[in-house]
Amino acid sequence: MTATMTVPSSDLAAVTAAARPPGFVRAWHALEAGDLGRAERGVRELLRADPNNPAALMLLAELAARLGIAHEAEATLTRVIALVPALPDARLRLAEILADQGRVGEALTHLDAVLTAAPDHREAGLAKAALLARIGDHESADRLHRRLAAAAPEDSELHLARGNLAKTTGRTEEAIAHFRAVTRQNRQVGEAWWSLANLKTAPFDARDIAAMRALLAHQDLPPGDRVHLHFALGKALEDAREHGAAFAEYAEANRLRRSALPYDADHVSREVDDLIALFTKPFLSARAGPGAPDPAPIFIIGLPRSGSTLVEQILASHPMIEGTAELPYIPALAQSVIARQWQRRDLRYPAHLAELTEADRRDLGERYLAAAQWHRHQDRPLFLDKLPNNWLNIGLIRLILPNARFIDTRRGAMAWGFSNFKQHFARGQAFAYDLVDIGCYYRDYVRLTAHFDGVAPRMIHRVDHEALLADPEAQVRAMLDYLGLPFDSACLRFHENRRPVRTASAQQVRAPLTDAGVDRWRAYAPWLKPLRETLGSLA
Repeated sequence: MTATMTVPSSDLAAVTAAARPPGFVRAWHALEAGDLGRAERGVRELLRADPNNPAALMLLAELAARLGIAHEAEATLTRVIALVPALPDARLRLAEILADQGRVGEALTHLDAVLTAAPDHREAGLAKAALLARIGDHESADRLHRRLAAAAPEDSELHLARGNLAKTTGRTEEAIAHFRAVTRQNRQVGEAWWSLANLKTAPFDARDIAAMRALLAHQDLPPGDRVHLHFALGKALEDAREHGAAFAEYAEANRLRRSALPYDADHVSREVDDLIALFTKPFLSARAGPGAPDPAPIFIIGLPRSGSTLVEQILASHPMIEGTAELPYIPALAQSVIARQWQRRDLRYPAHLAELTEADRRDLGERYLAAAQWHRHQDRPLFLDKLPNNWLNIGLIRLILPNARFIDTRRGAMAWGFSNFKQHFARGQAFAYDLVDIGCYYRDYVRLTAHFDGVAPRMIHRVDHEALLADPEAQVRAMLDYLGLPFDSACLRFHENRRPVRTASAQQVRAPLTDAGVDRWRAYAPWLKPLRETLGSLA
């Protein structure tokens, strides 16, 4: 536990002592190993012996958070703060949980409490800067980064944070400088090399390739660094047109990442089956109307690497539409619906959605809009939410925001699949590290969106990525017609838009359209047979 904040010695001693017994250590190791049942039993045993054990309560809160029971985690951390007001760990974790629910003001209050007591608290400073950047206050985030850098100019994590902020705001050379600074250090060096690769516009040379290979030769290289380096080296070799060697690096990166990341493609397929069974025409008709009626949200639901950032940039160039970000709030609301009835073993999501009352649906919709408001800084009537995984939440969104619109960006399946295979995502997207899993995910996405096309015609507007590249004006006009907006030529000059962009495509959408990447996957066709076979006719 962090102890850099000024904590009364008696309180700190109590927390430290509570984290030492073998029972706590066993429960912590069980939690880290993903054995949540054993972790819970261990924590309950500790709390039976001492209900006010702060270390055990922190562990209980973490367990609840990982189970998606945010309200339980919040209540438990609030109790820890009451017991040990100056303990920074509790406030930092609570701030993270609150921010994920869109309760940004409350999250900032807890971070500020830590920083008031200890202005140079590194973790709180980084967390606050990240949250400010998430809601679009990039200037304040940058100021906070600079203040932290004055105390620790060579901090690797801070360099990475500053590089990512510079990338988001279009300061490419500054981003490169920060990432290069980390490559010369010993901490998080793999992430720095991948961050350079992920800029997509910072070419590597032979010395860079040699440096990455030398790092990978070290047996004691941390697993996370190794994964990042294999992805980055794959990109460097792809740029050098060494396709066989590049694919070998991508394949090893994906193998390592997949081995550490539990994923069950069948679980996603079952959820899609259940969504299709639940969201019938009669079900939707019986629940038409109530919810939060605001027509402001536009959800871009295309899969990652489908051209969704390009569509976002085009639409955000229209004077009536504000671009926000990939907002995490719809999945958080879905999890909150599950968490309300987490003890009911007879319910399997999405069955929970059938039990929502009109008041429930309106409340969920209003909660989403309140959270999204933190990301809105322009006086425009409509706004974009570009979280790709919301394709699984189309039904929930329809129930709680009945006037929201959906734009589905779709890219050729093979090109899309390979683009995901060579991308290391910062978080989520567990499907993307195996060619068969990627193919299954695409199939499920296609059949769910096709189902909604059938039960709710014209609810979703689809944009074909290749068609957009071939005839941008026709596709832009069709999107704006669907949204009921007049054509604006600024949408065709999207690359002139200086808005911040947080995704992997940030650099590409700041340049004019090009079809250079459309057929790039074909050079790797000999190694993509598992993807092609899984996609079947969709390939």
